[in-house]
Amino acid sequence: MRVLVTGGAGFIGSNFVRYWLERHPGDHVVVYDLLTYAGNRANLHDVEERLGFVEGDIADRELAESVLRDEAIDVVVNFAAESHNSLAVVDPARFFRTNVLGTQAMLDAARAAGVARFHHVSTCEVYGDLALDSEEVFTEETPYRPRTPYNASKAGGDHAVRAYFETYGLPITITNCSNNYGPYQFPEKVIPLFTTNALDDLPLPLYASTQNRREWLHVLDHCTAIDLVLARGREGETYNVGSGLEASVDEIADRVLELTGKPLSLKTIVPDRPSHDRRYLLDSSKIRNELGWAPEHEWEPGLAETVQWYAEHRDWWEPLRARAPVEEAAAWR
Repeated sequence: MRVLVTGGAGFIGSNFVRYWLERHPGDHVVVYDLLTYAGNRANLHDVEERLGFVEGDIADRELAESVLRDEAIDVVVNFAAESHNSLAVVDPARFFRTNVLGTQAMLDAARAAGVARFHHVSTCEVYGDLALDSEEVFTEETPYRPRTPYNASKAGGDHAVRAYFETYGLPITITNCSNNYGPYQFPEKVIPLFTTNALDDLPLPLYASTQNRREWLHVLDHCTAIDLVLARGREGETYNVGSGLEASVDEIADRVLELTGKPLSLKTIVPDRPSHDRRYLLDSSKIRNELGWAPEHEWEPGLAETVQWYAEHRDWWEPLRARAPVEEAAAWR
């Protein structure tokens, strides 16, 4: 099979590329990435000689189609997205351009090139948020209710993907995942941010709503879910991918400080960003029952291994700190 991975130099994309090459060594993989601040070719350093690589924008429809045709691509896995909630508050147009118009341009290119499957990677955040004491969960039938520019831009992309299936018969699938963690995650995100700051005895910035919770999924469990959807998922269907494991930002900070041997006094409260979602929790029974997927990584050892990875890869994350596009502590003053 010949696979194009958009956003393949980012966090989840690069882990997926590495996973795919290991599990499907006979396949031809092409990474298509614009290399914005969070895209990093160093994420692929150990597999780059086994890849095709195109530096390109998913909103560049002509380039996208030419790559799909020239590489005779069978399957597109679309990770490419702007994903920084705080940056989306200060620069929303950037997010709608990439996540909506870019997705639509890539869909157009895939349709013209006749790809056999277009798999789109989305987020739990399109469903809105849940109260901290709610017993609700998000199913694949939950109406979309995005609350932030990032969430809304991802929702728009999802709608475009479904429309291309319904209108043009483009064979698509969608996965909506919970928060991912693991190696190669850009240090703006909460777990690598807390870890790298702790390692350097810097404050850990906790939003004022310290009990807000997220559902945490190891990035490699996400990869296995996409693999199963590509192999056995029904065209036109959406599959939620979640672990069922929740942790608050306060709990994560405490555990990271424990793992790094640093004091709790490093925790520092910063103002909440506007429309800060309280909680997400996915019902992933559809992918579990239909495709037999289940996460393999438990939270405690998975988090410990992730913290250890950052401790051992200072040469990877130190140069990235200066790329962070928003200073969280100052953004909402």
